[in-house]
Amino acid sequence: MYTPLAFREDDLPTLHAEMRKIQLATLVTLTSGGLVATHLPLMLDSSAGEHGTLYGHVARLNTQWQQSVPEVEALAIFTAADAYVTPRWYPGKEETGKVVPTWMYAAIHAYGKVRFIDDAEWLRGVVGRLTDKHEADSEQPWKVADAPPEYIDAQLARIVGVELPISRLEGKWKFDQRATQPDRMGVMAGLESSGTPANLEALEAMREIERRRKGRART
Repeated sequence: MYTPLAFREDDLPTLHAEMRKIQLATLVTLTSGGLVATHLPLMLDSSAGEHGTLYGHVARLNTQWQQSVPEVEALAIFTAADAYVTPRWYPGKEETGKVVPTWMYAAIHAYGKVRFIDDAEWLRGVVGRLTDKHEADSEQPWKVADAPPEYIDAQLARIVGVELPISRLEGKWKFDQRATQPDRMGVMAGLESSGTPANLEALEAMREIERRRKGRART
């Protein structure tokens, strides 16, 4: 991933926190027929390995699990906050006119040699943990044990497990870090006034970057 120094995010706890928050990832692998991508929820265990390990599952009918080249690293892509930025939000527009639209975003690339695991009990554990994670905010969370055992057994037979020990991580937080302070404040004001969920999420990312900037200035 092309990542200029100003946009690079190397802090492991920050990357892990964002990966946990994101609901959906894209798993890309090389097969004999070329690149294949599957969109799927991936769960991070930060205690497994130096950079953590990702777990999930794919449909048994998805040939990615059979055709991926095991010797070649796979790539799991996580995309977070993003927002379009109009030149109207830059105070510099009135002074010089030298502004153009841009797109702000955060992205994480996790690399590693993926394993596809065809084991019902292993899958049962992963599916249970994934379910517990996504049901955690519910007042009456659904659990795998709520369904008939024979039904769960049949569902498990239709999927194959995914395990990706992360060998390296790349993080890119592109939120106008190279803009002037007045222009950054203008963008933040524009994002806040728009009020859309995506723009407000991007606004919070910009605020965190500003907090870090001020913290470095004090040290």
